[in-house]
Amino acid sequence: MPTPDFILALRERIGTHPLWLPGVAAVVVRGDEVLLVQRADSGSWTPVTGILDPGEEPAVGAVREVLEETRVVATAERLVWAHATPEVTFGNGDRAAFLSLCFRCAWVSGEPVVGDDESRATGWFCLDALPEMSPDNLRRVELAVADGPHAVFAT
Repeated sequence: MPTPDFILALRERIGTHPLWLPGVAAVVVRGDEVLLVQRADSGSWTPVTGILDPGEEPAVGAVREVLEETRVVATAERLVWAHATPEVTFGNGDRAAFLSLCFRCAWVSGEPVVGDDESRATGWFCLDALPEMSPDNLRRVELAVADGPHAVFAT
């Protein structure tokens, strides 16, 4: 699902004005590989990301997004990064900024396939052969595969 219904309803009232939204990122780890998707809107490679549904627990939302976007079953292991993203403007003019909660997730089962129209491609990538990614997405992967037990917070 590209845009949740509750956001479409908000957009009917506020137009393209900025929204502050809770988002999740899931870095699914399988051995020395991570699961990535190639976004349909920008063509960039990223961990799985998405918007939480109203009242949804963040770890549950991260696992749901992985299943919806890649058909891979995963389990959330730990929060690795909590940060605010800069405001983005989407192709339709909508503006938003996100409280992004990034989780390290463990692969449980399944091989990735494109599960919805949000992605062009999906696959496993060795940590030493990652595709080009934005600094924020590279940071998500680095924090997820690091041994530290604690989440990183922006100060």
